[in-house]
Amino acid sequence: MPAKLDLRLQAPHSRSKEWRQRRRSLVRIRRRGERQPGAPDADRKSGRAPSQIGDHNLRVTLEAIRRDGPLTRLELGSRSGLTGPGITNILRRLGDDGLITARKRLEGGSGQPSTEFAINADGAYSVGVRLRGETADAVLIDLAGKVRQNRSFQIEDPAEGIADALRSITADFGHVGRLLGVGVAAEDPSTLDLQRLERTLDPMKSFVERDSVTAILAERTFGVSPAEGGLMLIIIDDHVRAGFLFRGAPFGGVRKRAGAIGLMRTGADHVPLDSIASLKVLLQALTPEEREIFARCGAVEITPSVWSWIRNAAGHLVDAIVASAGFLAPGAILIGGDLPANLIEALIVEIAVERGDTAVRPFISPWISAIRPATFPGAGIAIGAALLPFFDALLPSPTS
Repeated sequence: MPAKLDLRLQAPHSRSKEWRQRRRSLVRIRRRGERQPGAPDADRKSGRAPSQIGDHNLRVTLEAIRRDGPLTRLELGSRSGLTGPGITNILRRLGDDGLITARKRLEGGSGQPSTEFAINADGAYSVGVRLRGETADAVLIDLAGKVRQNRSFQIEDPAEGIADALRSITADFGHVGRLLGVGVAAEDPSTLDLQRLERTLDPMKSFVERDSVTAILAERTFGVSPAEGGLMLIIIDDHVRAGFLFRGAPFGGVRKRAGAIGLMRTGADHVPLDSIASLKVLLQALTPEEREIFARCGAVEITPSVWSWIRNAAGHLVDAIVASAGFLAPGAILIGGDLPANLIEALIVEIAVERGDTAVRPFISPWISAIRPATFPGAGIAIGAALLPFFDALLPSPTS
């Protein structure tokens, strides 16, 4: 039997009465949305039961404060359409749960200053883990999205490795009672033993998702504002793949196969994109000394061999982008992953050159939106994974 995660190693007080009370307080919002026996029929207009409507309004209000705060009651009412008493009740509940703070707004002129409400970054925390082969990255983020701690480590067994990472990253953490859970991102979650992972992390709640989805969730929540038409985020590491966001929700396609652009045959030579534009191919073009520098600090100088990779990768990426954007027409296209920032910038410039070279492609592609770097290193995969417990307990689900 796998060893269970012992939270007492993280905080001696984790089984205290105070800890239990805070845990009950933080899950109260999620439980309000669960249908109870004998609950009234769903509201015919919205399709939700009254308890679910209250839960939805509470989550939407918290999200508005997180994204646009500080906000007054009047500003929250104009955004949500809720009545004054309804907003007041929600704010009181959020304040009781320690998720928001209140203060007087400094305004010029006479009259009573308005009370404005802001997110309490220390109100809740979450851990996100990105699995990538025999290595993993873990982050601890607060409710405002700030990364409080991060770790990179080697793993042999995913379940035990994630448990060790959780213990390590929360060892000196004084708010275990406000830790909502751990989110895990993997390129192919079907390779994980989810039941064993759940048993190993018990009693900590866990969530698992594809890394292309968590990357797009990080951009949606903390990065670029969702553009009209949605987003396309290209991730370049050992494989090339893409995440899509439409109408505020990730798009997975049939069997969650959307975004597998690394398998597309591109270029005049009609070869898989993975065989040209992946990080594996770039590393093969580096000298042993350059590979060592990249492994140590993630930097790569643009030498002639690296420039050759950039030009070749850009030419093949254009085909994948044209094909995807031609059908889906995203409002913004981002490129991220494990490439150094200078290579991502050079790749984007070269893609623009390739698009304009009519000698190679005798057509124009005006439907392609501007291409720019992803907001976060590593495409924000671990940060997006850390959002999964927040969506479960506090924030509006991106799929609802």
